[in-house]
Amino acid sequence: MVFVGCTMDTARALLMMTVMCLAPLSGCFGEDNASVELSEGDLKVSPSIIPAGEWVTITMSADSDMSVFFPYFLQDPGSMRAQNGTVFDLRDGDSVSINTLFPPRNSDVILLIGDYGRENWPIRAPDVSWSAWANGAKDGSASVVAVDNQDDGGEWRWIVPGNDSGGDVMIKSLETIRSQRADLTDADGVGASDGWVNGRDVFDWVEFITDDSPCTEAAFVGCGPDLARGYLDRWVGNANPSYEHAVTYFEGVMLGYGLDRVEVHRFQSNTAWSVNICGYKTGSVYPDEWLIFGAHFDIAPPVAYTPGAEIGIPGYGTRHGAYDNAAGSSMVLTTASVLAEFDARRTMVFCLWSSEEEGLWGSRSFAGDLPDGVTVSNYLNLDMAGVNYPGDYALSVYLGPDGTGEEIDQPGMYYLAEWIGADALDLGYEIERGREAWLADGESPLWGDIYEDTVAIYESPTARSDHQSFQNIGVATLGWNGLVDGYPCYHRECDTMETMIDYMGTDDSTGINNLVHSWDIVTWWAVYAFLHMDQTPVPNEL
Repeated sequence: MVFVGCTMDTARALLMMTVMCLAPLSGCFGEDNASVELSEGDLKVSPSIIPAGEWVTITMSADSDMSVFFPYFLQDPGSMRAQNGTVFDLRDGDSVSINTLFPPRNSDVILLIGDYGRENWPIRAPDVSWSAWANGAKDGSASVVAVDNQDDGGEWRWIVPGNDSGGDVMIKSLETIRSQRADLTDADGVGASDGWVNGRDVFDWVEFITDDSPCTEAAFVGCGPDLARGYLDRWVGNANPSYEHAVTYFEGVMLGYGLDRVEVHRFQSNTAWSVNICGYKTGSVYPDEWLIFGAHFDIAPPVAYTPGAEIGIPGYGTRHGAYDNAAGSSMVLTTASVLAEFDARRTMVFCLWSSEEEGLWGSRSFAGDLPDGVTVSNYLNLDMAGVNYPGDYALSVYLGPDGTGEEIDQPGMYYLAEWIGADALDLGYEIERGREAWLADGESPLWGDIYEDTVAIYESPTARSDHQSFQNIGVATLGWNGLVDGYPCYHRECDTMETMIDYMGTDDSTGINNLVHSWDIVTWWAVYAFLHMDQTPVPNEL
């Protein structure tokens, strides 16, 4: 694939269509100082060191008349919904309190300061961080403008594409710090152990689901047909007791999150049943537009149930399915647990699909049986992430549908993925390496070879997971995975937590630490994508 089908003007328009372009630099932007006698000291922010990766309340106070471009997610006090940035007009002595979510994996955040009443502002290119832009990487810069809030009851202005950067700005940089669990060490992934979502929670879910410790003791409650503490043998056959046992448990988990409703969907496919578990949080503005997170919960079945599998492969079919796909299922559960209490414009749907391994039966049946009047605005897929960056393997960020294979067919989704990854997740360097790897060799090597420090964003023509079911009904999708065909335990009994830990060990870090950070990156990427897509869905541009 060559990215020649998107000019800078086109890229700017598509970037801004998704309203993703919100955040500042550091220092003074432009050749001259700001047009008013302002300094970064004229804006006071409390607390001075700001918690990152969780919703916190900060206070901004002005010692001069000024406008401040606030480029991060915040909660509007009127609508109580999240929006992607705003502009505050502050007179000398004014202050404003903001409930905000600062990026989880950055050490600082940045605010732009301009003349009082200013509406137009410069923004960074999507594939660089604000820090890099502040230090000279200003190619591709675009602009935004503040307009009236577009939510019913909303008070703070929204940010939309602009044609004028408005001239020079003054910059205020603030230090952030992420909280950490006191019971963990660096080896256990303490650096990604806390926050609104975090990689350690995902790790704990995967460990729980794949726990093969026997549960024969009388004191253990919940022992299933697999005779293990976890939920193993999750292949889908005709009423497989182990799968049905897992369905019952995770239906209860989602109900415990406080979602508006949880449904177990049963569809007959050929001679077997597909059984999905889906939790719903009804949207407060567009309830018939569904934004869906999904991951397949089933695992590769014994060879007899798998179309096209070689007969007689020793160990074919998994028992644990840690990587494929307790990992993705755990990230869906983690996102559902925090977003369940969040007021969204569109209905959030969190699904654990069945029968992906048989041919996407679960997600395909769901996508083909939507209620009358319901549309899917976007779909986010979580399948096999974990054995990837920051280990010695590429993190694949795949989107589609893919049309020609010769240009970016989904530029809005492409630049949204870059926008989130480059700054909020501090992956600009890794994304640049991933772009080079994809241009050189395409998708296949990324799934099988060693690529250190590589995060590749690309349109996938293969659609080997549940995102295909939604692409088939015209929905733009986004998903994540890592090592696939190069993973020797792919669809085998050795697909265990222990194997993943072993594969993710590097010279400078433990496998557990790298796994925790890998899941932290992907889970945060999915949550940030959700917040963007709830405010402004990304259209299918084919």
